[in-house]
Amino acid sequence: MTNEHDRVIVLTGASGGIGEALAREFSGAGTYFALIARDETRLLPLLAELKSTGSDGEAKGIDIRDRDALHAYLGDLDMRKPVDLVIANAGVTAGLGPNRTREPDEDSDRQIDVNYRGVVNTVTGVIDGMQKRGRGQVVLVSSLAGMRALPDMPSYSATKAALIAYGHSLRGWLKPFGVSVTIICPGFVTSPMSARHKGAKPFEMPADQAAVLMHRAIAKRKAFYAFPFLLALGIRLQNLLPTRLGDLFMGGFDVEIEQDPRYRDHNRKEPGKS
Repeated sequence: MTNEHDRVIVLTGASGGIGEALAREFSGAGTYFALIARDETRLLPLLAELKSTGSDGEAKGIDIRDRDALHAYLGDLDMRKPVDLVIANAGVTAGLGPNRTREPDEDSDRQIDVNYRGVVNTVTGVIDGMQKRGRGQVVLVSSLAGMRALPDMPSYSATKAALIAYGHSLRGWLKPFGVSVTIICPGFVTSPMSARHKGAKPFEMPADQAAVLMHRAIAKRKAFYAFPFLLALGIRLQNLLPTRLGDLFMGGFDVEIEQDPRYRDHNRKEPGKS
């Protein structure tokens, strides 16, 4: 017990989808949340709901691409309420351009900046305190696409694969210090992000069901957890095949990704860019 709370949880991407479902799944007396998303107003109803279950917490509107702002907030939080668990969940998705042309540069850059750099910014904002205290848990939300890249989602697949490698490295580094690392690779989960995915979504499950499975894996401090089981198993077996044969199975995953309405203005200045 680090303070008056049993556990202090940092959760990014908490304003919808898996993040919102995870917050509800972890809620209860003794839990203090630091909910992070770009739009703080979208977090306030969730925070009120969590408090009604006996949890406590705060909401902060930060773009995780802004390392200085994120580190300043997390550093202050960790001094006030030492962080026990950080769930780096925030992420964005995009696909190929019209008529299967290459990805727009802005889409590729954004996925790299949010899905990888933003996660690194989140982890590095809390890990010093965990290492010094000799306890804590880091959870990285990757994707099955990180285990087997989707042909129509190059940058998304690459960033999620990078998270898997990053997580394995973190685990080896931090284990001697008492800090555990859990990598989670969900399949298709019903969310606004999933709704923009126009293609096959085998074994898609509701966000609340996915949150239950993720909660169990986190509670057990699993090093790596991929679900749903049958789809994850199929990917593992496919990766054992010769490349040509494995590629044949990816033909059924052709997809178009609708433009994320939050980023329709590609000319808008983004953090760290001129």
